[in-house]
Amino acid sequence: MANPQYDIILFGATSFVGDILTGYMMSQYGESSDLKWAVAGRSENKLIETKQRHGAHNIPHLVADAANEQQMASMVKQTRVVVSTVGPYALFGEPLVKACVENGTDYCDLTGEVQWYKRMVDKYETTAKQTGARIVHCSGFDSIPSDLGVYFLQQQAQSQFGKMCKDVKLRVARLKGGASGGTVASMVNIAKEASKDAALRKELQNPYSICPQGHGFKRRQENINGSQFDEDFDQWIGPFVMAAVNTRVVHRSNALLNKAYGEDFSYSEAMLMGKGRKGKTGSRNMGWGLNIFMVLAAIKPTRWILERFVLPKPGEGPTPEEQLKGCFDYRFVGKTDDGQTIKVKVTGDRDPGYGSTAKMLGQAAVCLANIKKEDKAGGFWTPATLYQEDLIERLIDKSGLTFEVLDANK
Repeated sequence: MANPQYDIILFGATSFVGDILTGYMMSQYGESSDLKWAVAGRSENKLIETKQRHGAHNIPHLVADAANEQQMASMVKQTRVVVSTVGPYALFGEPLVKACVENGTDYCDLTGEVQWYKRMVDKYETTAKQTGARIVHCSGFDSIPSDLGVYFLQQQAQSQFGKMCKDVKLRVARLKGGASGGTVASMVNIAKEASKDAALRKELQNPYSICPQGHGFKRRQENINGSQFDEDFDQWIGPFVMAAVNTRVVHRSNALLNKAYGEDFSYSEAMLMGKGRKGKTGSRNMGWGLNIFMVLAAIKPTRWILERFVLPKPGEGPTPEEQLKGCFDYRFVGKTDDGQTIKVKVTGDRDPGYGSTAKMLGQAAVCLANIKKEDKAGGFWTPATLYQEDLIERLIDKSGLTFEVLDANK
């Protein structure tokens, strides 16, 4: 691909997260930046409204429909990187990934749909390696804090202990934010697909489902789907809804890093629910609530009721004020095979799924645009294996995230 017109095209600029991302890109790069970027979507009127809302009058816009393969191909030929916010990706995402892969255009998104991730890898990774397209799914709240958090912990462990940790846990200490219709629609679609497909239900139970073939991992991974007490944190824990995708991305990173974390590496994620009877009750309720929701979402009549009367619609989500008040606080603990322990904290200063994820995704796209093709070849990468320290520095400097070592005991 010779001399494309743009560095980055933001596809889905009129979506809920796309609108936030457009505002963030304007605040960071504006119209006079050296970064050449544009916005795209299927409605020209909505694109113009989005640009006006953020003062992006001179930012170019392109009209393209996610369902039109010719328009997708035409769009990706004009840029080095496409960043997409158009979901649910299992319903709308494949034509754009296909176009990027076939034309050697780099791509990142914020999907949390692990079943779709696997389909894209299975169908397009061989071609991506041939064309040089770097595809990086899960470049938002799913799964940058998890994947880069583990990467950061392992780098610190290597520096301080001379070895990486065999066992790592992530526990969510705080999570404040709202849900958007797009995220809920993705969760409902996963439940809907799984209810019809026994093979998919089995696949969703495999912690290594998106690892490359021949990965060789055999260790049984802990799946926290109910109430447990965690001795390392001295608190009750409950299931974390994002663990299903985050844990699989971390294991793929380990595989792509030539098993740097170890062939017997274990990783789990959960919510910290507190101590005593209150913590135990909260952890039990968290498990029951999540399981009940997934059952109701899988059954057609109850799914219809949820979508019609209970759940937010696509395009709906937390207000700007709510986004500013949101935050997240992840705590990691890692243990080496000889008992050395390190504790790490990763935090974000906005609503995790929207205000913060938009900043992560924007910097991921810029980071991807800056990585030379000769330095990283084509294929399906993860945040930890492609962006690495460069994105960690960007997130600290420009996106309100922190990465901090709390304690390291030899």
